[in-house]
Amino acid sequence: MKTVLVRFLEDENGATVVEYGLIIAVLSLTIIGGIGQVFNSLTWLFSDNSSRLANAFAQ
Repeated sequence: MKTVLVRFLEDENGATVVEYGLIIAVLSLTIIGGIGQVFNSLTWLFSDNSSRLANAFAQ
């Protein structure tokens, strides 16, 4: 029984899974936030008739 307990305490596979899970969660939140900002920027860029992009295509 003692060897099973020692082996369980020395096993670090669960810690690795938790670390990867945290990394994925942070990256997911960052990507979702970034997509929102890009969407807002594109909406502003294409909705303004006097924008540089609209003027560039008009020439």
